[in-house]
Amino acid sequence: MRSTNILGTTYSFTNNYDLPTERPLIIVTNHQSMYDIPPLIWYMRKHHPKFVSKKELGKGIPSVSFNLVHGGSVLIDRKDGKSAIMQIGKLGSYIEKHNRSAVIFPEGTRSRDGHPKPFKPMGLKMLLKKSPSALIVPISINNSWKLVRYGQFPMGLGAKVRLEVQQPLENKGNLDDLIKQIEASVVSGINSFK
Repeated sequence: MRSTNILGTTYSFTNNYDLPTERPLIIVTNHQSMYDIPPLIWYMRKHHPKFVSKKELGKGIPSVSFNLVHGGSVLIDRKDGKSAIMQIGKLGSYIEKHNRSAVIFPEGTRSRDGHPKPFKPMGLKMLLKKSPSALIVPISINNSWKLVRYGQFPMGLGAKVRLEVQQPLENKGNLDDLIKQIEASVVSGINSFK
């Protein structure tokens, strides 16, 4: 995060809620770029976030790949849906047992212009089933896409990356309705495409 400050990038994290550390969290957020992840790790560090990541990130990226492989996150093959759902289920069981947090980007892939994509509910549904005591924490991310609007080089200048925690939700009721509520909550705080 600090290395991008050279480009005029700033980060802010707004959380008006007292998030517990004695129970698991399922952090659900939109996905705009790889630069969504470091602020989530930093600002949510006391909750020990683990990620659902594509398997390609498991090798070749210094420190990132090592942490994904050895830090409790799961790497999924997006072409093998059944295996991916099983891996996400393992993560759900892990956070339930160890009171950790899982971060999932239900859009499935990054939005390259800030406009949110529709949620793909299966992975999130599996997390909710496997971690029934988890508190759901919707987070809206804005402007991280502006860092990579031209690709990896040149990087965008002066991006004001903003993360905002929305009202946490209990893992109760009909899962399909709950997922719609989570999606609406995340989308309500996205305005970086305006």
